[in-house]
Formats: sequence, C-alpha cells, structure tokens
Amino acid sequence: MKTNIILAGVGGQGILSIAAVVGMAALENNLYLKQSEVHGMSQRGGAVQSHLRISDKEIASDLIPEGTADIIISVEPMESLRYLPWLKENGWIVTNTTPFVNIPDYPNIQDLIGAIEKFPHQISLNADEIARQVKSVKSSNMVVLGAASPFIDIPYASFENGIRQIFGRKGEKVVQLNLNAMKAGREFSEKKRKHN
Repeated sequence: MKTNIILAGVGGQGILSIAAVVGMAALENNLYLKQSEVHGMSQRGGAVQSHLRISDKEIASDLIPEGTADIIISVEPMESLRYLPWLKENGWIVTNTTPFVNIPDYPNIQDLIGAIEKFPHQISLNADEIARQVKSVKSSNMVVLGAASPFIDIPYASFENGIRQIFGRKGEKVVQLNLNAMKAGREFSEKKRKHN
C-alpha cells in the first residue's frame, strides 16, 4: 500500500488540519508517513502546498516525484491545476470549486472548473456551500477531505478518529461540526462516482 498526496490551497484554508487528520489516521493503521514542509504559509492568502506520503513500507523521501501523485486534494480550484505535473496518469483531483481570489488577474472561474472537469478522475464540489448546509461554515476543508477519503486506502473510521484527536481540545461541538462536514463531503463524492 502506497499513497502519494499533494495538498494544495491558500494560506488560512486549513491545509495543515487536513494533513494532521490524515497523519493521525495513517498512524492509527501502523502506516509510515512522511510530509514535506508546508510552503507558502508565511502569508495568509498565499499559495500553499505540501507533499504527504503514506505507505506500509518505509519511505525514503518526503517529496513526491513528478508524475507519481495518486491524488491532489485542493481547497481552491486554481491551486488544484497548479500541481498537475505531479499527478500520475490515472490519479484523482479532489477540489473545492469556491475560488479564493488573491491576485488581480485571477482566471475566469468557469474556465477553471471546465479545465478540472475535463479530467476523467475528478471530484469537484462547492465545499463552502456543503459546509454551510451542515451548519459548519468553517469546515470546508473537512468537506474536501471527506470527498477525498474514498481514494485513500485508510478506513473511514480512522479519519473520524483523526478529527477527534486533532480537534478534541476545542470541545465536542467543534469535533462534531468537523465530523459532519467530512461525512457530507464523503457522501457527495460517493454519489458523484455512482453517477459517472
């Protein structure tokens, strides 16, 4: 078992929380884990990316070679496309469609969504809207993680336990909001795959 994940987004969108939950889930299953530094965090609103590698065997490097990522998990649509050179041929893109317009010449959102939807293996979802629907507006990152969870070879219950560990000190209400958000993302992803 080996899964190479590119995490992408914008500073302040919760990439570190996604990485932490996946990391906890991997450790619960006695898997090896390596993560590159999260780059771009120095500036809120700046591009952020991290490499996350999970395996049942020891991992030599924390960096994912180009063309070998199994999945790009992105909380921002333009950022999902930025890392395409790393995605392997039959890899998955899971991305939020809500743009974070942080540059003056931000591309047309319909063009971005159109480019993403050309990929045979993609789940694009309005994670912000789904988070609002489950009354967990700050948890769109967990909606995206939920949508990506079917493509990561780790039991779903371990992701739930990861949320409990990461958010537990913030209280049961915060834990439950994040669990609800992740579940809604997973349900969206599974429904979309059935219809494709």
